[in-house]
Amino acid sequence: MKKVLLSVVAALAVSAAPASAADMSDKATKAMAAVAAPSPWDIAFGSALMSDYIFRGVTQSNHKPSVAAYFEPRYNLNSNWQLYGGISGESISFPNRAAAEIDLYGGVRPTFGPIALDLGFWYYGYPGGQCFNAGTPLGAFGADCLANGNLPLNGNVIKKDMSFWEVYFKPTWNVNDAFALGGTLFYTPSMMHSGAKGTYLSGTAKYTAPATMAIAKDIGWYVSGEFGRQYLGTTDSFYGLLNTANGPGIKYADYNTWNLGLGLTWKVFTLDLRYSDSNLSKGDCNAYTSDYTATQLGNVTAINPGGIGSNWCGSRFIAKLSADLTLGSLK
Repeated sequence: MKKVLLSVVAALAVSAAPASAADMSDKATKAMAAVAAPSPWDIAFGSALMSDYIFRGVTQSNHKPSVAAYFEPRYNLNSNWQLYGGISGESISFPNRAAAEIDLYGGVRPTFGPIALDLGFWYYGYPGGQCFNAGTPLGAFGADCLANGNLPLNGNVIKKDMSFWEVYFKPTWNVNDAFALGGTLFYTPSMMHSGAKGTYLSGTAKYTAPATMAIAKDIGWYVSGEFGRQYLGTTDSFYGLLNTANGPGIKYADYNTWNLGLGLTWKVFTLDLRYSDSNLSKGDCNAYTSDYTATQLGNVTAINPGGIGSNWCGSRFIAKLSADLTLGSLK
């Protein structure tokens, strides 16, 4: 009888063991899957030091060094759709003595095979500015305009608030792992809060060398370039108070801009060496920028009758060292 009972118990134990092991294995698999599932959230952040802050062929830092930093949360709806928003800051040197550039932006990045799109909104903020224009009607642009007069060196005028916003569309076609072609479209109803509409169109190209062509271990390289055209409209009366013959404002000159550069990459660091230029004349550049350092004479144009010229829109070589990473890459 004991042998029978022992046999029954043993049989039950043997038959129960696989079921228990299978159950434990299933739970472990589910737990591992839950742990392994990547979070849809990520954060990109970085900083940069550059010898000159060039924006569409025009210096924003009076051809002096500038520092920048950004912080960008991202949310992946799935593997092909990403939502993002961010804040960035750059040091600048503007005619209105603004303290810095503070940018707020956000958008969506969908991908369709080799095609990557980027659609969004960008706000450029320039806090701490002062108004310079002794000819403004009393109270029209603030009493501080009259108090400050014109810019002391050359008589140019500038608004206290140069903040503005743009919407943008940036498609990229990744031809293969090394070569990418792209474009950009930006539009604003008031470029630099001047009242002049602005549309920027450009084409871009980038070649990223494969690992087999690395300069040294972990040191990669790329070459990239861009050719763009900035279309500009007519300003409000602030910049054309004496231009009664052609209306209340001035028609800024459209211009072309281009850049070409070589980049070296090592881990999260990039050293970008770039040449930038534009075809905006010194006279039209002065009218567009209100450059507070402009003193050159003999640059008379339709919108710059005084002949003062600015070199803020000319050729320049820029070196930029940046670090870019994400929280996901640190795990």
